[in-house]
Amino acid sequence: MNTVETSKAKLSHNEVIKEAVPTLAGSIAATLADPNADRFSDDDQQFIKFHGIYQQDDRDLRKTGKKYIVMVRGRIPGGVMSSAQWCVFDDLADQYGNKTLRITTRQSIQFHGVVLAGLGPLVKRINDSLLSTLAACGDVNRNVLAPPTPAYTRAREEVFADCVRVADALAPKTHAYHSIWVEGVQLDLNDPANKDFVDPLYGKTYLPRKFKTAFVIPPLNDLDVLTNDLGLIAVVEGDRLVGYNLAVGGGMGRSHGNEATYPRMADVVGFFTPDRLIAVAEAVLKVHRDFGDRADRKHARLKYVVQERGVEWTRAQIEERAGFKLEPARPFVFTKQGDLYGWHRQVDGRWFLGLWVESGRVKDNGQGRMKAALRKIAERFPVEFRLTANQNVLVANVTEADRPAVATILAEHGVKTENQATALQGASMACPSMPTCGLGLAESERYLPGLLTRLEAVCSEVGLGGEEIIIRMTGCPNGCARPYAAELGFVGKAPGRYQIWLGGNEASTRVNRLWKDNVKDPDIVTELRPVLARYASDRQPGERFGDWSARVLWNEAGAVAV
Repeated sequence: MNTVETSKAKLSHNEVIKEAVPTLAGSIAATLADPNADRFSDDDQQFIKFHGIYQQDDRDLRKTGKKYIVMVRGRIPGGVMSSAQWCVFDDLADQYGNKTLRITTRQSIQFHGVVLAGLGPLVKRINDSLLSTLAACGDVNRNVLAPPTPAYTRAREEVFADCVRVADALAPKTHAYHSIWVEGVQLDLNDPANKDFVDPLYGKTYLPRKFKTAFVIPPLNDLDVLTNDLGLIAVVEGDRLVGYNLAVGGGMGRSHGNEATYPRMADVVGFFTPDRLIAVAEAVLKVHRDFGDRADRKHARLKYVVQERGVEWTRAQIEERAGFKLEPARPFVFTKQGDLYGWHRQVDGRWFLGLWVESGRVKDNGQGRMKAALRKIAERFPVEFRLTANQNVLVANVTEADRPAVATILAEHGVKTENQATALQGASMACPSMPTCGLGLAESERYLPGLLTRLEAVCSEVGLGGEEIIIRMTGCPNGCARPYAAELGFVGKAPGRYQIWLGGNEASTRVNRLWKDNVKDPDIVTELRPVLARYASDRQPGERFGDWSARVLWNEAGAVAV
């Protein structure tokens, strides 16, 4: 929907308030300064998203009255943090949050359980650490992803540098963020400089909805790059970055019962050289800005523009805004997704350690004190923490001399470095959902571990013990844990009820399909047992569960695997 078409439709309320307050300041600072305030106004709840904050309540406590809390998300380009920055985030989790660090599927960290009184100090300290929360949420480009693994090619450093450049170029320029969170000052919304503010890239009303960007280096698709609005697929020759294949129009979110919404993999539309990176990134974003649906937020992602207008039209619009023609896409192949666990040698001779983090929740419990162990490592060694898009963490740049001491700290805290997870656990993801996310329809993070245990028992029974199946779960159809790219996906439909999606692939280049629409918790294993048994007996040599599901189950339903 372009500007002319939008003018004929009723704008969503979000569009109205963005135009009225283009600095995104709202009355956020005034609320923070009010000692009696425990929540933000309805409009400010939308503005704080641009600042990396969601207002929530503890849903476990609703029977005794709402307890308002906020979730705060860092913007950490490429998911790279220094030891000092890790220590800051660890401190903030203890002082203002629920004493856990939640690694997100976009290489960031979320704080949960923050009350209003602690919000200002928390965000200020993040900024003091030279990171930010600006644009971690909202109708703007979100945190930009980059490959976390430093083991394969020196070109990764070039790609990471480009990730940071794009993150800076696509960040909104409103000065309200600094005023609120660093200076603690409420902007005068009637001042013409604020009332008439126009962001040089986003314009006065920003984007119709969120926009996601990721870089990846084939053959590993460890970021599910085709699920992003903007995907940048590195082309490397002789360990040298020569350019990027451009992918546009991916996205996971959908709405139950709304066929006009759907998950989609991005289309690869061409190739360009690194010197044109910012021009291309801005051009793709502007296509979303100019043609995204501003009347229906459920239909407001770039993927719908690409699907409905067509790839050729989309390419032409990008080229017009970038000022040059894209070259034909260069050949590339994705073979798999996922993270490396355990110790691995970097190309510079140092080591990195891949640690599995169950559902991305870094915490201390009876099974192991990972949070305390990582804090101790961060205090003692100048390592680098790299967050993955699969909710895990790599401890990178460990010297040969320091490796034994790092291993000892982890062992003393009960953190495994070998045989960290089962095959199903290591390839799984879950969104937080209950009790903090207001959109959650069913449990996810708290439910998936028990379900995996039940599924592992079934797999052992039918002869699939120890075999990997990519399993992902979300508590609602928005798809934050990318369930529609999984071989086996669970999507919350209602309390204790889930959709089951089958048929994603190992390379994460194919969207799966709905198999069962409304399965009760006790019936999930009952429904899947005959399917897993049939897969074990009927599969072709080396055929994975997702490929078998697409070949057999899709065809039986009258569909064709793609």
